[in-house]
Amino acid sequence: MNAARCRQVVCLIVGTALLLFPASGSATGSPADHATRAHHMSKMSKAKPAQVKTYKRKAQRRPLPPEGILLKDLRTGQVLFEQNADLSMAPASLTKIMSAIVILEEGDLDDQVTVSRQAAAAHRIKLYLKPGQVLPLRGLLEAMLIRSANDACLAAVEHVGGDEESFVEKMNAKAAAIGLPRTHFQNACGFDMPDHFSTAEDLAVLTEYAMGHETFAAIVKEPAAVIRTTDQRKKYIARTTNRLLGTMDGVIGVKTGYTSGAGRCLITVVTRDGRELLLVLLNARQRWWRAHELLEYGLRAPAPATVATSR
Repeated sequence: MNAARCRQVVCLIVGTALLLFPASGSATGSPADHATRAHHMSKMSKAKPAQVKTYKRKAQRRPLPPEGILLKDLRTGQVLFEQNADLSMAPASLTKIMSAIVILEEGDLDDQVTVSRQAAAAHRIKLYLKPGQVLPLRGLLEAMLIRSANDACLAAVEHVGGDEESFVEKMNAKAAAIGLPRTHFQNACGFDMPDHFSTAEDLAVLTEYAMGHETFAAIVKEPAAVIRTTDQRKKYIARTTNRLLGTMDGVIGVKTGYTSGAGRCLITVVTRDGRELLLVLLNARQRWWRAHELLEYGLRAPAPATVATSR
């Protein structure tokens, strides 16, 4: 670039600078200065403002619904720990304990049961029975207690009660007979319904009663059962839903439960070192950890003096 060209470029740069940034000694500047500044200010005013990041305030969490807990020494009758034990709550499939009692006391386990369309259509946990299949009542009882199969439960209930509504009447009559004042059933399998509830206290009494049935106690301690149709053409394997069986020394049952309304539920019995403990958990957070913690606590606690029991 020659010298003349360089001088032109320098003059252009200096002139532009003077237009945009007038000398500090000039308080007002020339009309041209004002026009130039007004033009640039107009462009700046039209520019979009910088985006300011905003943070939404987190909604406050609703308080967690309560847990119902009862830990009892069955040898002495003493309650070792309880929390909301008399609070009415949804029992989920713990309901099937009462259903099993009615089946055992009013049914014949050697009966052959034909699966209805309604029973086969039961949802959630199921064996996937087919309408028209015939199975022994004993096998259906095993499936509903070990696997918590709702299709097996409903097929057994319809057979013994004629229909579910009539069977539920028997369940409520039995609840009154064995002294469950805060328990009412509205269905036989444990689905959430407005008038279907129990308490940890009542369910402890119910379980003690059920464990007095030799057949019930034998079924609920099994990790699995094979259920065959009467014609032997189809077999179903019902595996337990109780993770404590086989993983915690001394556990001998009993039943799990879950619905969105009830949360995670569990009733279990453990026998070890001369102790026999019953634990009821309703709407439990960290169900398996909670059960293990409470049972170990009960087993470590000094054995209380023997008192009269309800068994």
